[in-house]
Amino acid sequence: MSDPLEILLTNDDGIHSTGIRALHDALAEHANVTVVAPATDQSACGRSMSHEVDVEERELGYAVYGTPADCVVAGLAELGPDPDIVVAGCNKGANLGEYVLGRSGTISAAVEAAFFDVPAIATSMYVPVSDTPLSEIDLSHEEYAEATRVTSYLVDNALEAGVFDHAGYLNINVPVADGDPAPIEITRPSKRYEMDAERNGTRIHMRDRIWEQMDPETLPDADGTDRRAVVEGRISVSPLTAPHSTNHHDALSALAEAYLETGNVTDRQSVDI
Repeated sequence: MSDPLEILLTNDDGIHSTGIRALHDALAEHANVTVVAPATDQSACGRSMSHEVDVEERELGYAVYGTPADCVVAGLAELGPDPDIVVAGCNKGANLGEYVLGRSGTISAAVEAAFFDVPAIATSMYVPVSDTPLSEIDLSHEEYAEATRVTSYLVDNALEAGVFDHAGYLNINVPVADGDPAPIEITRPSKRYEMDAERNGTRIHMRDRIWEQMDPETLPDADGTDRRAVVEGRISVSPLTAPHSTNHHDALSALAEAYLETGNVTDRQSVDI
């Protein structure tokens, strides 16, 4: 019998969240799980990094007074054994679309692991939009059943199947569990972006209007996107890479070649390319 997998588990909702406990309990049934998670809620902190953090041992694992990226670096370099895979989540609330890839602390933990060349999975659960703020919605351990089921399945099978030969990490978004398992759809992040801002005196309120358009009947996102899959009740799995790829562009190359040919490069001059 092969040795059990070594898993580093983190999140951005904090070490005391229901989502990380649900994932821990499911993964610990067949793997060695080391928890290194933020001591407090660090949602939407992106890949923010600290120079120095305090750490405490808690019942579930290590609580780091820092960000999810801090937790991954501390866990991989110091606190835990060398893991076979890093798992981030389960986040309360979906992480959908290209624009959240640099904003979400959950996804950023997976990206940080990918830079260490360690495969990673970020798991989030879509909570249907309502008049109640997400922060005030309490989810039970049982409501994370779909998230724990699919994450466990991919942890058990994706490494041997060679999934991470082609992806740095997987961004998983899961509908709330309602009994029968949901099907998996391999998706791409939606490109839609609809942020705006409104000033009220000395304050400016930022508003993400994308979440106002999550009605399955009128959803504008195309087939194959993460948002459409989740809203229609399927599990979205987006295979992604880190670092993000770059595109060679002839027009930019021409500008670079002409840079020193413009005379005084400190002057603003037009270049005929």
